[in-house]
Amino acid sequence: MKPGFAFTIVARTAVMLMLFAGHAAAQTYPNKPIRVVLPFPPGGGTDALARIIGPKLSEGLGQSLVIDNRPGAAGNIAAEIVARSAPDGYTLYMGFSTVLTTSKSLYSKLAFDPIRDFAPITQLATAQYILVLHPLVPAKSVNELIALAKAKPGSLNYASSGVGSPLHLAAELFKSRAGIDMVHVAYKGGGPAAAAVLGGETQVLFGSVASSLPHVKTGRLRALAVTGLKRSPLAPELPTLDESGFAGFNVTAWDSFVAPAGTTRSIIARVHAETVKVLRLPGIRELINNVGYEPTGTTPEQLAEIIRTETAIWAKVIKDAGIKPE
Repeated sequence: MKPGFAFTIVARTAVMLMLFAGHAAAQTYPNKPIRVVLPFPPGGGTDALARIIGPKLSEGLGQSLVIDNRPGAAGNIAAEIVARSAPDGYTLYMGFSTVLTTSKSLYSKLAFDPIRDFAPITQLATAQYILVLHPLVPAKSVNELIALAKAKPGSLNYASSGVGSPLHLAAELFKSRAGIDMVHVAYKGGGPAAAAVLGGETQVLFGSVASSLPHVKTGRLRALAVTGLKRSPLAPELPTLDESGFAGFNVTAWDSFVAPAGTTRSIIARVHAETVKVLRLPGIRELINNVGYEPTGTTPEQLAEIIRTETAIWAKVIKDAGIKPE
């Protein structure tokens, strides 16, 4: 037997064994509990979403899901844990949008690459933001707000939940598209930012729809528009910014499932299929709507494209605005 021929047989055998091992792993997956790592503490929207989906997903997969809250470093601690985990399907990351799309541009010493180090599974749900004002601001529409800001540059302050936060980035994108100047005032969280606008300390906020609407209904805030491409079912009377003259303006918070890079396609497909089934259950959809989200359930390829597209958008916003995390 020629040496080259023998090497070919060995190589082919090795490949077949690898494929067989991958197939066998997929056939038995999962055979133990699955850890889902969250970037935020209990009590927030991401945590609520995980605990809504978790029980039904456990039923579908035949194994329990262990929710592991690992807050810190704007969500990057949790992401790093998953990026360094074995790609065996037993550690998943419930990735928040900003961690997967803005961290690379904000942090020069990031210990993971959001595109290289994760295998997308599915986008779970999205939540729009809402542009609100203190009621003493004399603007009843987006165009009136822009006219006011242009007439008195720098006279309006907008609140955010911190430098580089989703609320900050949404406002900076709006400023850039509208060609206006507003002064950024950063607070330690969405709650304090909303309180500042309610108290008149600042005038403008891109807040969450779920938390802002009660104040809109009582007249303590004035709502002008929502930030998604379609109207929010929670406030269908409000136009989108896309409708208000900002074509393609689409800023949402979203959560997703991703796995460590290298996870087999068969495992990704299994988790994806079971997750999408859960998201389509009427009772689950209603519960998700109640916490301010809209279920989506994309393909892995669609999620990968969302991550790539938004990473490019936010990289430009961050660079143009000179945003640096504190």
